[in-house]
Amino acid sequence: MTVAELSESELLARIFPRLHGGSNRSLLLGPGDDAAIVAAPDGRTVVSIDTQVADQDFRLQWNNGYRTSGYDVGWKAAAQNLSDINAMGARATSMVVSLTMPPETLVSWVEDFADGMSAGIRGLGAEDCAVAGGDLGRGRELAVSVAILGTLDGQPAVLRSGARPGDTLALAGTVGRAAAGLALLESGNPVDALSPEQRSLMDTQCRPLPPLDAGPLARDAGATALMDISDGLVRDGARMAAASHAVLDLDPAALKELAAPLQPAAALLGADPLAWVLGGGEDHGLLAAFPPGVQLPHGFTAIGSVEASAPTNSTGVTIAGRPADTVGWDHFAD
Repeated sequence: MTVAELSESELLARIFPRLHGGSNRSLLLGPGDDAAIVAAPDGRTVVSIDTQVADQDFRLQWNNGYRTSGYDVGWKAAAQNLSDINAMGARATSMVVSLTMPPETLVSWVEDFADGMSAGIRGLGAEDCAVAGGDLGRGRELAVSVAILGTLDGQPAVLRSGARPGDTLALAGTVGRAAAGLALLESGNPVDALSPEQRSLMDTQCRPLPPLDAGPLARDAGATALMDISDGLVRDGARMAAASHAVLDLDPAALKELAAPLQPAAALLGADPLAWVLGGGEDHGLLAAFPPGVQLPHGFTAIGSVEASAPTNSTGVTIAGRPADTVGWDHFAD
């Protein structure tokens, strides 16, 4: 059955029971009316939005034979938005979803999408986040947009602009794995022939695992700056550097450790694993700066330091003092 064979109300009746309702009292009125009502007891609301479009952000059929499921897209839509809230040191409370579909889209794919989104919310530990509603539409391309709300629970937000010279630069989560997974998906190596370790890299691309406990932990430990790594360590690091008027200097030894688990996939594809670490996005790890002497919270690993800005540095990011020339993902340039 395709979505063209059902009315909007019939399709919504199949979706609503599958969506996560949250486990707190932030959602005062959920799906069913013209708009949802969400409590904001903190007096402030953290807001973000992200979009995935078929053949731009994912493929329904990859070169290596893997078929992207609705579950994959639903999980990833939840993960990338939850990560943005996490990167402010905040906690997600609700999200609304807009799904645009060609008429030939299978109803089972849409149900799978709802299941994946709910599983992502629960599996990543965001039990308080409720799917408050959304919109369905018909279009030429399959696209999903999610707007997400969060709360700071009375604490200050941690911005990307607070890094200062002398701070320790640290990472929670991973970098490079999703890029390696994307390279495998785009390769001609059949998915059924890949090892479990290589398949796990594909899973990171299709179903990211952002460390959602890391944001509040970093905030409570006194982090001076935070941001989600969605477009690559160098590109996103350059954004933090520019906002903070500083330079982020990466430790080659730490980068080598991050690249080591990617070596088997790199050998298969004839690629440089360090390029994935520096330029690959979509792991949705968390980049943080901490004041000197602060004990890093659980899950964070030191990967460099914050240095005073130098006019000769072109990217804002250096490796052992030398400018890093690797770029990351750009939606319009790539």
